Amino acid sequence: MSEHREGWAGSTFERFRSLRLRTCAALLCFAAPIPSRAQSEDEGATDKDRHFVSFPALDGSTLGGYYFVPGGTGPFPAVLWNHGSERHPGSQSELANFYVSRGFVFFVPHRRGQGRSPGPYIMDEIRGTRGAAVVAAQERASLDVDAALRWLYQRPEVDSRRVVVSGCSFGGIQTILAAERFREVRAFVAFAPGAMSWSEVRLRERLERALSKASAPVLIVQAQNDFDLGPSEDLGRIAATGGGRSIVYPAFGSSHRDGHWGFATSRAGIDIWADDVMAFIATAMGTDRR
Repeated sequence: MSEHREGWAGSTFERFRSLRLRTCAALLCFAAPIPSRAQSEDEGATDKDRHFVSFPALDGSTLGGYYFVPGGTGPFPAVLWNHGSERHPGSQSELANFYVSRGFVFFVPHRRGQGRSPGPYIMDEIRGTRGAAVVAAQERASLDVDAALRWLYQRPEVDSRRVVVSGCSFGGIQTILAAERFREVRAFVAFAPGAMSWSEVRLRERLERALSKASAPVLIVQAQNDFDLGPSEDLGRIAATGGGRSIVYPAFGSSHRDGHWGFATSRAGIDIWADDVMAFIATAMGTDRR
């Protein structure tokens, strides 16, 4: 069963304003400024290149991504963020600001064919296909997530005992597939996993199978106006058997796309789910002091 949150009561503006002021204060301790969303997506920007990294794929080729480290002395807990199906995922600067301000390393690896990583674009590969072909494309993409996690675990500034994997949409799919394979990861947070393709029975069955083998708690997160709430209902029941759960928040924005991408990655969306996600991570890591 999924947990449904009631609509926001009181002054939503004041809640968001307060959260933003606290976030801005925390950002003053960054070791290096994180570019804005517009700048991070602009190929002409220069600041973002300070955060660009290359890492080896399992087949020996080279993949790229963005890597952010908080100021201070590590090792730090880390979040690996799995981007969605967008051709140019960028640096996910709003999420980077959020996690780094809380003392987490934040890593956005680009899977092959997307962003800074060469190769065939996954949407070109699956266009016009269904069933097994869609699952096969996701399985191939998961190899790049495997490579990214292996690279992350080798970083000296990362506390390998406190790694979290998260992602949205296709990235939510990748997060659940990773939950089946990586027993070192302490928690998985999947936003809208497969919500745009929940009618694909084989994909749904593959995710259910992977989630049933997860070795760490999994949190499924969606907004009420996402494309399909099946992931929260179907995967939420399985997640609950392993110490996880699902949360469905009130509708966000004015469209399915707002409730899908915007809710997971925008500043306003982050303000809504921040406390629940951080509490889930703290509990999974055994650092919850409440």
